Amino acid sequence: MSGMATFGEWLASGLIVLGAGFALIGSWGLVRLPSLMERLHGPTKASTLGLGALLAGSIIWFQLVKGEWTTHEVLVSLFLFVTAPISANMIAKAHLHRLRQGAVPGPAGTPAAPSESSDWATYEAPHAGTPGCFVEEERDGFAARRDSM
Repeated sequence: MSGMATFGEWLASGLIVLGAGFALIGSWGLVRLPSLMERLHGPTKASTLGLGALLAGSIIWFQLVKGEWTTHEVLVSLFLFVTAPISANMIAKAHLHRLRQGAVPGPAGTPAAPSESSDWATYEAPHAGTPGCFVEEERDGFAARRDSM
């Protein structure tokens, strides 16, 4: 067995184990976290990284050990990394919409309805005097930001 094949086997094995670990953590987060908004992080973050590592291990295995180039894994990775954030965003927007309609109870209560100028499932910008609101101040000719709490 050549040195490059042995290195490829170790590298592919390490990526597969790493990817399986991330996928396991993401699946565990999907099952164990209490609310839908928290559950979105498991599959969209950890499981996406896990599947990416698994596919990278597969690419390395076929390239370095088998000597074959395959584009299937690259296309699957590209599709996954493009669609995972979009689908998570749409699920979060639908969940916010359902919270506002009172269809499901939220752990933090019902969020305020959006203003007429905002989109159907977005939060309004913080108002002056509320936590998270940053107000621009003029000091010595320079704009300074401060928390208004």
